[in-house]
Amino acid sequence: MTTTGPQEAVERALSLSRSDDCIVIADEASTANLRWAGNTLTTNGVTRSSRLTVIALRDTPGGVATGVVSRSAVTADGIEDLVRAAEADAAGAEAAEDAAPLITGGPPSADWDDDPAETGIGVFEGFAPALGEAFAAAQAGDRRLYGFANHMLTSTFLGSSAGLRLRHDQPTGLLELNAKGAGGSAWAGVGTRDFTDVDVPALTGDLARRLEWGERRVDLPAGRYETILPPSAVADLMIYLYWSAGSQDAQDGRTVFSAPGGGTRVGERLANLPVTLSSDPAAAGMECAPFVVAHASSRESSVFDNGLALGATDWISGGDLASLIQTRHSAERTGLPLTPPVDNLAMTGPGGGATLEEMVARTERGLLLTCLWYIREVDSQSLLLTGLTRDGVYLVEDGEVVGAVNNFRFNESPVDLLSRLTEVGETGPTLPREWSDYFTRAAMPPLRVADFNMSTVSQAS
Repeated sequence: MTTTGPQEAVERALSLSRSDDCIVIADEASTANLRWAGNTLTTNGVTRSSRLTVIALRDTPGGVATGVVSRSAVTADGIEDLVRAAEADAAGAEAAEDAAPLITGGPPSADWDDDPAETGIGVFEGFAPALGEAFAAAQAGDRRLYGFANHMLTSTFLGSSAGLRLRHDQPTGLLELNAKGAGGSAWAGVGTRDFTDVDVPALTGDLARRLEWGERRVDLPAGRYETILPPSAVADLMIYLYWSAGSQDAQDGRTVFSAPGGGTRVGERLANLPVTLSSDPAAAGMECAPFVVAHASSRESSVFDNGLALGATDWISGGDLASLIQTRHSAERTGLPLTPPVDNLAMTGPGGGATLEEMVARTERGLLLTCLWYIREVDSQSLLLTGLTRDGVYLVEDGEVVGAVNNFRFNESPVDLLSRLTEVGETGPTLPREWSDYFTRAAMPPLRVADFNMSTVSQAS
């Protein structure tokens, strides 16, 4: 058994293919992590993984059938078996409805022949000492810090029988911090490319302040409250909206973006304030793949679109629904522009938005959340979501936080919520609490909603 580099694996799989066309994707990933509990580092380590995906395309009288097989840690001796398995899958498949001509190749990526990128424990070189100082400060303040830091670097190599030879290196880092003390529990998190921009003192200082707020407890009933949603909570809601914005489902009348009587709601007003929800593979600090990488077809992605160039896209523009997630197939069906998904998301409002602290300072009476979790969809036609608050809900009176209140279960649609905004704050990078395993590249503002629906009191802590 022998190993082979990802570029060699792509070329060998393509040369072994007997199908009419073939696409091969090789992913090489390395991960470094730190974990801590009770102000003490507990574990650290580095892992590596690889995955090879072969997409066999077979011409049929009705179109093109696809077969997709993906396996981890494929050796040089196992590539042919993988190719044959994909071809067997295609042989038993019906014509794919999303079939389209393959994206043709131009010049290969300039770094195609370079070794895969790797991360290691060294990525925490500047971060770890600051974390150690935070442990000491927490200990002195009778607080305990828990959490983890994770950094992954994935090199993706995409090749096809149509001549594609594209590569992208994707760094993905995140930090989650949880502090516990007399004032309960408080959470903070941030996404990062390399940990050089993580401000540990600022994060732990905010946690200490929240624990101080939590030393006074106030019980509140369920109801609708003026609520300030911090960027993390906004990210969780807007990412779910984004994931639900598939054009094909909207065209088929299945979602909140379906128009009554048929078609989609593209062009309709969604927000009462001029907010924009957008993605851009070149967004500073949130850079991501500038071309489509589709390991399988779904209603929102197509293997036939592999290698398609991505650009900046407004999903909501100035408050209006501007675009839905499109493959070439769905764009042809709907007659709307081709707008494939991009792996980041940003929300902005009118210029000069206030900071979270400034929004709190001008609140007469309302709630300040920390984050949301256990979010689940209740109704796709309205995109009604339910979930729980977590790690600190605070009562604000006359511009001051006066204490922590009980947790709630909420029931809200992010689409309906957009129509009830009363203030949009300053946009900044953030980490979604609920979806951080899947989506880390986000920039969001805090939002003020006059009547956020806290449907029941929750005993969750």
